[in-house]
Amino acid sequence: MVDFRELEDTLCRLPSVDAVRIVGDATRITEVHVLAAPDKAPKQVVRDVQSLAMARFGTNIDRRTISVVQITPEQIAARGGGGDRPRIVDIREQPEGNRMIASVTLSWQGEDSVGTATGPPAASARLRLVGEATLRALEIALGGANPLFLDAIGTPAVGMRDVVVAVVVNSTDHGEETAVGSALVNGEPTEAAVRAVLDALNRRIPELLR
Repeated sequence: MVDFRELEDTLCRLPSVDAVRIVGDATRITEVHVLAAPDKAPKQVVRDVQSLAMARFGTNIDRRTISVVQITPEQIAARGGGGDRPRIVDIREQPEGNRMIASVTLSWQGEDSVGTATGPPAASARLRLVGEATLRALEIALGGANPLFLDAIGTPAVGMRDVVVAVVVNSTDHGEETAVGSALVNGEPTEAAVRAVLDALNRRIPELLR
């Protein structure tokens, strides 16, 4: 049986989908609740959900189990939902002796948060330092959220494109939760590293605030 959390995270990557909650047991999916933008017809959203689940996981979701609620980003923000996401303000790398200090500034809900990480100045360490600085900035922005850890970050071969993939672990009272994010490298790899970390956590911000 497919992991429901992984399937939810994957379906949330659909352009018109803002949130997904799956209900079921070890043998089948009984309910799929989808929060979507109103730019597509509900039937098309259902078809997109079915197609992605089948293509990515080989899972056939009965259309009758899928319910779609459509709401604008403005309505989501007004209700305290996940439409408001951290935005990249600045990324800096400052050499200091035999070490490198990376700093990332994020803007969220009208306030800037700066996270830093220190490590060796080796080129191989750049993405990890920037990724860790991003997590520190997120922890500050979220105001006391559970600790976030960068399990891995790198640029695996994906066809002919350069892609940064980040694996983030969130420590909770119930154990550890793992999230994966990715971002295409369009210019500076460190910016893609920040976007990959944010991609892993953006849709989980409401949960991190609890």
